[in-house]
Amino acid sequence: MSETKVLLDGLNIGESPRWHDGRLWFCNWGAHEIVAVDMDGKSEVVLRDPDISPHSIEWLPDGRMLIVPANPNAGGRLLRREPDGSIVPHADLSGLPSGFNEIVVDGRGNVYVNGADFDFPAFLENVRREPMDVPLHERPDFVPGYIALITPDGRASVVAEGIAFPNGMVVSPDNGTLIIAESFAGRLTAFDVAEDGTLSNRRTWAEGLGPDGITMDESGAIWTSTGGPTCVRVQEGGEILQRVDLDRSPFACMLGGPDGRTLFILAAVWNPTDMFGGPPTGQVLTTRAGQVPG
Repeated sequence: MSETKVLLDGLNIGESPRWHDGRLWFCNWGAHEIVAVDMDGKSEVVLRDPDISPHSIEWLPDGRMLIVPANPNAGGRLLRREPDGSIVPHADLSGLPSGFNEIVVDGRGNVYVNGADFDFPAFLENVRREPMDVPLHERPDFVPGYIALITPDGRASVVAEGIAFPNGMVVSPDNGTLIIAESFAGRLTAFDVAEDGTLSNRRTWAEGLGPDGITMDESGAIWTSTGGPTCVRVQEGGEILQRVDLDRSPFACMLGGPDGRTLFILAAVWNPTDMFGGPPTGQVLTTRAGQVPG
């Protein structure tokens, strides 16, 4: 069991955390913001734009930020922030399915986005009104998701389909493995990554979880959520190595800090019927993350 400290509060729902340039950056859903906070809790609103409404973020190897906008009419489905602060479309993605969610960039500059043509709040309302004794991804009104690849030269293609509500993704440091959270199936799924960025050898990496945003440590273990107010560190096969119990739902986590062993957890009280109603409950929490010996 690990104790947490509140680094920052007063947020709506924090999502898509990234450790970048000595600070934790994340999207503050509902406030249409990208926020950066340092280890002392000093925060800065880097971007506030209701027209874009940043949904998830990541960086290219050259230091430019990519933004997945929540607003589909924001001028592009994947945006890029240039060094002068201007925001431009990153690539022609007209051939990809709609509904981008999470994003990750590998060491070669390949961009992976996932999503589904899926109205999540409407689906939850259907679940509430018409409960069924089946897993969420087996309901007839569920729409499976996908993973898409955008290569550095701008080519875009779908490289995996049939994802049971795609969420957080990581690529291993050697660029050889991509792991994705399939939230509705309660599992982490792995793929081998080829030199050209395509995916193969789909397999279950761990199950019995409730994964949302995920992060990988230096040993290859994954930090993720369990479906309740708990984050866990899990190794391939499903063994739980460390757990952090919370008083609210974890939406995403990220390793960072000066030595890479501070675990940042973005948590909030989850109200599916009114996600941004009432007082803000979002927090950035920190704890020390263990490592596998040897």
